[in-house]
Amino acid sequence: MSTVRETRGGRAGKAKEEGGGDLPGAWAAYGRLLQHLRKRAGLNQQQLGEAIDYSLEQVASVEQGRRPAKAAFTRAADQVLEAGGVLEVLQDEVDRAKLPRFFRNFAVIEAEAVSRFSYDPLLVPGLLQTEGYARAVFAGHCPPLSEEIIDQHTEARLSRQKLLTRVPLAELSFIVSEEALRNPVGNAEVMRGQWQRLLEVGTLRNVEVQVMPAAPGFHSGLNGPFVVLETSEHHHLGYIESQEVGCVVRDPAEVSAFGLRYGKLRSQALNAVESARLIERLVGEA
Repeated sequence: MSTVRETRGGRAGKAKEEGGGDLPGAWAAYGRLLQHLRKRAGLNQQQLGEAIDYSLEQVASVEQGRRPAKAAFTRAADQVLEAGGVLEVLQDEVDRAKLPRFFRNFAVIEAEAVSRFSYDPLLVPGLLQTEGYARAVFAGHCPPLSEEIIDQHTEARLSRQKLLTRVPLAELSFIVSEEALRNPVGNAEVMRGQWQRLLEVGTLRNVEVQVMPAAPGFHSGLNGPFVVLETSEHHHLGYIESQEVGCVVRDPAEVSAFGLRYGKLRSQALNAVESARLIERLVGEA
């Protein structure tokens, strides 16, 4: 019989995220619920850990809100504790709280979007990134991030990609510059996998991927990346970010200007078929 062990409970009130700020409330709320369900089941932290194949320290960290639960942890705990899916309901909130702080508010809006159109001149957009590409992006952060934070940001970015196949389907359009596709983020294997991912996503009937070809001269996309989004309440919003500062744009005149610019860029970019051919050439050249 295993020795009964349990770490001291309590809130993570003084725990901080990397870069400052209290740890996300969603993690603390999840942890308190997990603790309640565990005690109701008559288990201590070590026994729960053994039942779901996680260590005592991992269970304790999740309960105290110091570490976010991964989806596999949640599925296993929900089953062992006979929680009826209540932990899984919180998983999306837990995952969003792994995102950089400046992006979290927009991520909530994005998850329920009816449509989302974006232009990205420098990098492949996060919704289309592979795990390897996303990790390479976060690994290049300045100042450097810890491996744990890189893991969390990567997991959260991949979790956002549920929007691609969510039901009801959202109408999604991505314009990516050719320069972004040729910029070697990570190694050659990472880039090859990323190009193949773009080809796969482009076959989804609710997703259109277009490439803005490299060409001299000015176009409105050179002012920087932006997103035009329609919410579930059919409000139109814009979003811009730079240097880890994000801004949701709500003024109708400004959002309208974003829409006009996007329409112009869409007409100047290669169409979906031409874009796929260009990406296929990149794969063949790798």
